[in-house]
Amino acid sequence: MIVDERMVTYIRSLETPETPLLEEIEQEAADTFVPVIRKETQSFLKTVLAMHRPSSILEVGTAVGFSALLMSEYTPEDCHITTIENYKKRIPIARHNFSRAGRDSRITLIEGDALEVMKELPGPYDFIFMDAAKGQYIHYMPEVLRLLADGGVLMSDNVLQDGDIIESRFAVERRNRTIHSRMREYLYELKHREDLLTSILPLGDGVALSIKRGERKDGQTS
Repeated sequence: MIVDERMVTYIRSLETPETPLLEEIEQEAADTFVPVIRKETQSFLKTVLAMHRPSSILEVGTAVGFSALLMSEYTPEDCHITTIENYKKRIPIARHNFSRAGRDSRITLIEGDALEVMKELPGPYDFIFMDAAKGQYIHYMPEVLRLLADGGVLMSDNVLQDGDIIESRFAVERRNRTIHSRMREYLYELKHREDLLTSILPLGDGVALSIKRGERKDGQTS
């Protein structure tokens, strides 16, 4: 837990329900131990989308389709969402959920390894939501930045690893050390690249929000 548990409980108590279908899909995910974005992260995502009003979204990591459907509720009707998933057992569930919601025409699910799929996508996308294998974020970064439009927003979820990110590599369980070091590298890159402006927030399991700066005529970024 990154933030005091009582504070998280209080903030979550203020949330209002989503559509009955979204609530049902979220409960189904919980019942089958499929992680979906936390309530406070959902709220933040919705607010960012309402402000940015993207016309095209790329999601890296579909799971059962909950977050893609959530995003479809808080974006303009003409906004199209492309989402990538490699775990074959979850793909039919996600497709079924998109059909249940009547969002088949607004959401395109592409099966396959995220990095290989992204290499074939033309882009650009106004908004990219990163919620896949945490140890792969740093490897996805070059393609993500290629696909992100100037002025576009990148939101990366689960970047603080329940607070373990601040620990020494040797204080982390051995099986998590590679992910730990890769995530620290990813966050360093987000904060030190000249073409990105990034804020890292202790929200949910950690969220990084980045804006891709456009290049000015004098060759500088803005």
